[in-house]
Amino acid sequence: MINAAIVGLGGWGRTLVGSVQHQSDKIRFTKAVSRDPSKLDTYLSRQDMQATQNLEDVLADDTIHAVILASPHSHHYEQILACAAANKHVYVEKPLTLKREHAVEAVEALKAKNLTLGVGFTRRFQPAFKALVETVRNGDLGEVLHIETEQSGPSGFKLVEGSWRADPTECPAGGMSARGVHVLDSMIHIAGPASEITAFSDRRVLTGQIDDTTAMMLRFKSGISGYLAAIFATADIWRVQVYGSKGSAEMRGEQSLVRTEINGTETVTNFPAANFVGDTLEAFAEAAMGGAEFPVTGDEAINNVAAFEACIQSAETKQWVPIQ
Repeated sequence: MINAAIVGLGGWGRTLVGSVQHQSDKIRFTKAVSRDPSKLDTYLSRQDMQATQNLEDVLADDTIHAVILASPHSHHYEQILACAAANKHVYVEKPLTLKREHAVEAVEALKAKNLTLGVGFTRRFQPAFKALVETVRNGDLGEVLHIETEQSGPSGFKLVEGSWRADPTECPAGGMSARGVHVLDSMIHIAGPASEITAFSDRRVLTGQIDDTTAMMLRFKSGISGYLAAIFATADIWRVQVYGSKGSAEMRGEQSLVRTEINGTETVTNFPAANFVGDTLEAFAEAAMGGAEFPVTGDEAINNVAAFEACIQSAETKQWVPIQ
């Protein structure tokens, strides 16, 4: 069992805590860093947690083994470096950072101290996605040619003016930081590192500063091509479809996998709902305790940030942009 502190107890921070607290034998939250802990007395008492306003208090606490960052994206880089200097394992919400150079430095800082990095790509832990990856790895689809992905929804309508999630410097390229980087991770996990990207991002219906319509084409070093969409002002949709020389497989929604053979035969497999957020945190805790490595590698996390950064640049320049 590891003791963890969380930085940021907004809506998603509480989701992270609730996914494991009082039910996991691998990780528990004992402290939180919040701008105004006095507003959280009832919640903290219910969760058996204490709060402080300063990350430094957590980093100086020898009873804390790991820090979970549910903070604004632009803070991740400095917070990870501080955690590494204090010998704390780090689980960070996606995106890891907003710049590739910062991602590289963050990964290297933790690696130098033999500390575990977990990145919040929780979709990796969905049973339907695991089955999709197994289908690809087994060669059931033949040679993979192309991947299409989308994670869209109405989140843009729920943005609160003045919040960091409504700030385009924190959340560039519309729904990419909130949604799109999840399916970008899915693509990188299946196809390998992304090498080139061309993107479009626009604001059509939202009244704030965040774009609502973002789409891109990608090339991967493996030769596989891809398409990704993150629409921030529409109905919820999640899909990852892999096209191969023997057929295709689509994760349609969070719990269904649809296999289509070359002859048109279609097979649908439905999976039970899973606590994939809690499963992700437990995998991080297991890695921090010396068990199996966390499945999102540092190189994959860096490539995700590099592709996200290239997406932003391409949307501005309207050019194909190479990914470092």
